[in-house]
Amino acid sequence: MYPFFFTAVLSRLDPERAHHLAFSVIRALPSLGVGRLVRRFTAPTPGQGVDALGLHFDSPFGLAAGFDKDGKAVIGLGQLGFGHVEVGTITAVAQPGNPKPRLFRLINDRAVINRMGFNNDGAEAARVRLARVRAVPGRPVLGINIGKSRVTAVEDATADYLASAALLAPLADYLVVNVSSPNTPGLRGLQELDQLAPLLRAVKAEAAGTPLLVKIAPDLSDGEVTRIAELVVGLGLDGIIATNTTISRAGLVADAGTVAAAGAGGLSGAPLHARSLAVLSLIRACVPRELCVISVGGVETAEQVAERLVAGATLVQGYTAFLYRGPLWARQINRGLDRIRAGERAAAS
Repeated sequence: MYPFFFTAVLSRLDPERAHHLAFSVIRALPSLGVGRLVRRFTAPTPGQGVDALGLHFDSPFGLAAGFDKDGKAVIGLGQLGFGHVEVGTITAVAQPGNPKPRLFRLINDRAVINRMGFNNDGAEAARVRLARVRAVPGRPVLGINIGKSRVTAVEDATADYLASAALLAPLADYLVVNVSSPNTPGLRGLQELDQLAPLLRAVKAEAAGTPLLVKIAPDLSDGEVTRIAELVVGLGLDGIIATNTTISRAGLVADAGTVAAAGAGGLSGAPLHARSLAVLSLIRACVPRELCVISVGGVETAEQVAERLVAGATLVQGYTAFLYRGPLWARQINRGLDRIRAGERAAAS
């Protein structure tokens, strides 16, 4: 039913409006009294569990940051079958994001271009909301992704991140420093080692006791990826999330006019598959096995999730395919992983 509904209804709506409509339904699942029934249908099987970051994840598959920017639908998303939900990106200062329109579908590419600009209610509002989320029994693992406020100068970025970390680290099962969105001016410059090292060192001290990861861009060179991975190990961080969206438009099926009309922003979805997988391999080749590596970018099927796990991912995240696959996407991934593992066991017997 969902492919028909997407083609007939959602694809005709403004992408951001369609997102808000779907988000409202997911957010309402617990209060409608159907969330627990849905969870019975979508829940991962016990054999899928992953232990990482000192936590237990019911499934290796979770929802990447960007879908739930303020932590308003964590419980409903968990009831749809996601093993973890990463909220954000949250900034110290509330901000409306970039002017609309700022979200564009490339349907034939199974992709999206966004220049949302970290629209969110701010760290203090998130703190109050997420304190309630943490108290809910059976909730998914909660990741909190923090970024630089747009009003903050790049040279003052560390203080800005620390303000968010002070409020949110105590509530996070794991905390993510986002230095890789292309939609905040100057942000990606923080991936330069001379800026990244003191930033991560300071946030690690502020977030002591909470697992800390950094999220990087796919547009880094192979050498830059390796150097950041080595820095993460040297600083004693707990993991890396690879990757964010890309500014590249290479290899798209969409005609040049459509792509040009969408304008600037980060591209996500199927076109990132190859580069995200390559970055995962680069990272895993130079970090200890126990370091948590979360792979995200171009993941849509259970086979692709399994491919990332075989390539060394500890956990896998998705987002864009949620728009194209619909509310049962996490269930499809979880059941598909069961089938793949059953097939592997049968082949080995």
